Amino acid sequence: MFAILEDLQPQDRHALLTPLITPRPIAFVSTRGADGIGNLAPFSFFAMGGQSPQSVAFCPVADRNGNPKDTLRNVRATGEFVINIVTRAMAERVNQASAPYPHGVDEFDVVGFTRVPSVMVQPPRVAESPASLECRVFQVIPHGSGPLHGTWVIGEVLAAHIDDGILAADGLPDTAKLDPAARLGRTEWSHVTTDSIFSLVRPTVGRPSGQTPG
Repeated sequence: MFAILEDLQPQDRHALLTPLITPRPIAFVSTRGADGIGNLAPFSFFAMGGQSPQSVAFCPVADRNGNPKDTLRNVRATGEFVINIVTRAMAERVNQASAPYPHGVDEFDVVGFTRVPSVMVQPPRVAESPASLECRVFQVIPHGSGPLHGTWVIGEVLAAHIDDGILAADGLPDTAKLDPAARLGRTEWSHVTTDSIFSLVRPTVGRPSGQTPG
């Protein structure tokens, strides 16, 4: 199969690439508008960047009429957001929060998550999430225009809240204990389990382990 992306409709590009760029971690983003109304929405177009300062990015996609999501409106208005990490136990309610609720509806209420005050930003954290990142907007970068165009939100992580129950003996988060959910393609999801984890020591310059000269 060979496809030139500009020959495809936006929804067909999405259908082609999401099963390939996977698994994708989920940023469950809580925001608050300038009017004080909250919003909670999941984004699987989510990544971590450099560490000095620590950056993160997620990409809200406009609707089929080109209108921005409430999350994007709110981060533009206030410059703040919280990323709540999604576990397998949260997945069904997180999925429900992605429904196209009318402007002004706070998904905290309709899907049944619990607000916890943040320390350095105004949007609340999700109590059910074992890890939350309080963030300040660094830059908002539109890419394209019209229906289904993307806008990258790059943020600086100001503070992290991590449940002691997911920490390993060395004091760092244990991914298996976190049990994070991830998005795949179509309607498919996944999550990290102990059996699915393997380790590779970061290499020095040389051959991959186990290879001999040819």
